[in-house]
Amino acid sequence: MKTLLFAAVALSLSMSAAAHAGSLVDVTVIDRDTGANLTPHYHNGKYYIAGVPGHRYGVQMRNRTGQRVLTVLSVDGVNAISGQTAGTDQNGYVLDAYQFAEIDGWRKSMNEIAEFNFTALSGSYAARTGRPNDVGVIGVAVFREKQPVIEPRSDKIARSVPAPPPSVPAPDMADARGAAAPKSEALDKSASSATAQRSVAENSVARARQPARDEPLGTGHGERAESVITYTSFERASSRPDEVDSVWYDSYNNLVARGVIVVPRPIHRDPQPFPSEFVPDPAR
Repeated sequence: MKTLLFAAVALSLSMSAAAHAGSLVDVTVIDRDTGANLTPHYHNGKYYIAGVPGHRYGVQMRNRTGQRVLTVLSVDGVNAISGQTAGTDQNGYVLDAYQFAEIDGWRKSMNEIAEFNFTALSGSYAARTGRPNDVGVIGVAVFREKQPVIEPRSDKIARSVPAPPPSVPAPDMADARGAAAPKSEALDKSASSATAQRSVAENSVARARQPARDEPLGTGHGERAESVITYTSFERASSRPDEVDSVWYDSYNNLVARGVIVVPRPIHRDPQPFPSEFVPDPAR
């Protein structure tokens, strides 16, 4: 299969705070305006990162294996190379053994990209091309390369033994939720009513404490930048990915409001009648 080879020098860099540490490929998202790796937050079986609106970002990938792998990159449900609605059977980037590479934008040609940047959902590339439903997630489908079969040399007639089928990873399973226990019919109605009233009051207070939500983040079609790649051939060992690494993203305020990032509540302090001995000057 004709696909793309990322023309980056293999770097022996340690990737701390990987947004998704896979068994084949580690995926990290970096804020290119600050140079910081965006810290992953694990919540309900998913990894989330907080992006800053207006900042450029890059998707860093490190091949953890001693063989070449193909990585199909999806951003907001769109293939980052072709601009098609993403599918795992599409073109991707080939990484050499233990190679580190950074993808910084939408592929415009063999020599140029349009930079990734965090922007409001309405201004994202996916929304502007009529595909807003999957904005807010970065995915990397990883494929092993099919290895050549070496026939043993023998004067005797060897029996034909079929090769074992490629391994297919089990699908991701959502966390099982236990069924709620049935309510006892003997509950006192007045107690149940009081509990319901307290629950409504507590929920109202909790909603009042939550920060206001921003418009969800998406990935924009940014400035043009140089990025050189070449073509190569790659035959997949299986038609299904050996691994899919996914990272969800949104603004910090939205992740706090959704409970993904837990912010410690400030310790309440009662005002003191005599906090100091003398009268300080007021601030000017």
